[in-house]
Amino acid sequence: MATTIDSTAAREVFVTGLKNAHALEHQAMALMDRQIEHLANYAEVETQLRAHRGETEGQIQRLETILTSLGESPSGLKDAALSFSGNMAALAHTFAPDEIIKNSFANYAFESFERASYEALITMAEEAGFTDAVPLLQETLREEIAMQQWVIDTQPLVIRKFLALRQSGETASH
Repeated sequence: MATTIDSTAAREVFVTGLKNAHALEHQAMALMDRQIEHLANYAEVETQLRAHRGETEGQIQRLETILTSLGESPSGLKDAALSFSGNMAALAHTFAPDEIIKNSFANYAFESFERASYEALITMAEEAGFTDAVPLLQETLREEIAMQQWVIDTQPLVIRKFLALRQSGETASH
């Protein structure tokens, strides 16, 4: 079943997706910033989040490069709204006695969402003929997959450390 893709509609959907991804990356930075503030007992998590935050800044730049090449710009409203929601989401876990574990779950879910978003953007770019955008999006996708895998691989270690700290009476949540 072959379909013809209307180039105007494809461009519109692609640009909307890029703007959404740009705002999503601002949300990711807000989440990471709040988590980094609470990782005194989890240096390995803090180190990884700081590194991924740096990658996220690069991802935002790549998205802006693509948008600019299309004569578009990010949505300041979406950026602000998702940054705010990222701060609120991170704040919600702050008071939990198992904050680090909840953040690990949230990070896995967030990385999965980002991965799916970039996979979709790559498909849109390929189908709509925006081939110059594909390598930039693929670079970001590789970073998101690596972070997702790091969260999966590290989760048992985080949980074990949390349990050990809790058992010894130390602050284990963060």
